[in-house]
Amino acid sequence: MSDIFAQAQQTLATLATESPATPEALETFRIHYLGSKGVVKALMEEMRNVPNERKREYGQLMNSLKQQAEEKYQTLKSGFEAQADNAAGLALDLTAPGEPLPVGSRHPVAVTLNRIVEIFTRMGFSVADGPEIEDDWHNFTAMNTPEDHPARDMQDTFYVVDAPGMLLRTHTSPVQARVMQHRKPPIRIIAPGRVYRNETISTRSHAQFHQVEGLYIDEGVSFADLKQTLLYFAQEMFGAPKIRLRPSFFPFTEPSAEMDIWLGMDTEKNYRLTKGTGWLEILGCGMVDPQVLENCGIDSKKYSGFAFGMGIERQALRLYEIGDIRLLFENDVRFLRQFSAAM
Repeated sequence: MSDIFAQAQQTLATLATESPATPEALETFRIHYLGSKGVVKALMEEMRNVPNERKREYGQLMNSLKQQAEEKYQTLKSGFEAQADNAAGLALDLTAPGEPLPVGSRHPVAVTLNRIVEIFTRMGFSVADGPEIEDDWHNFTAMNTPEDHPARDMQDTFYVVDAPGMLLRTHTSPVQARVMQHRKPPIRIIAPGRVYRNETISTRSHAQFHQVEGLYIDEGVSFADLKQTLLYFAQEMFGAPKIRLRPSFFPFTEPSAEMDIWLGMDTEKNYRLTKGTGWLEILGCGMVDPQVLENCGIDSKKYSGFAFGMGIERQALRLYEIGDIRLLFENDVRFLRQFSAAM
């Protein structure tokens, strides 16, 4: 029995003097001591021959042997790996060209929005923002569209089930209402952002799209101011030589109009796009209804104003001559990569 203890003590002493000089020698060290047929396992199997009163002593000796062998192996292994990393670093040519990184791009809707914002800010408009989850009053009632108004049928709305009276905004007009409530005229803002409508019964293929609305309120604001503002926008945005305003209806403006830009019919594409008229509709506009001003706490006898609104996707289709609005929502990288230069 003393021979087993002596053999274990001798193995422990020999382990302390072992010093593998290469990774190959280290692997031989591991197999010799820690392998499935190694010294440590063989000595542990001798436990069955150790008297019960000395099993604890022998177990402690085996644990010490195994622990020292594993620690020595891991230390030497880490050292060899560090040497290999240093050698690889010395061999690295830091002057070699790096790996090219792909160039990202802004989405065409974002590019179009930035262009619209830039044009209107040059005319003195500031950008206003508001919540996308709105209350019924700001979204409809303040905009002269009470609960029983037939114009609500034009916007099949997403209401929040757990919050009565709350909904996903159907336009960015609530931003105008909030600004009019908390600012005194003169007010000159644009309100871009996401809006939501249930369009499953129409030709749209999505329930979310982007819109930008504008509002100008001051003393003596006229329809002529509206027309000149939109003419400047059309010329800067599309290079359109002229615009036309057609009578229309919106519950929050009176009079109201749709604005078209002149594309002409000199190409087959323009002929098809304008359905043979040469005119393309791009936005709706009008003079702010006095009731809207009163709803928001502005004296309609002293102040007047105009408002306009447009879908940004429609402007992007025209600006970049995109043939299908669905391309803007499919997130196809091959399509979006075309707009890298537009950043």
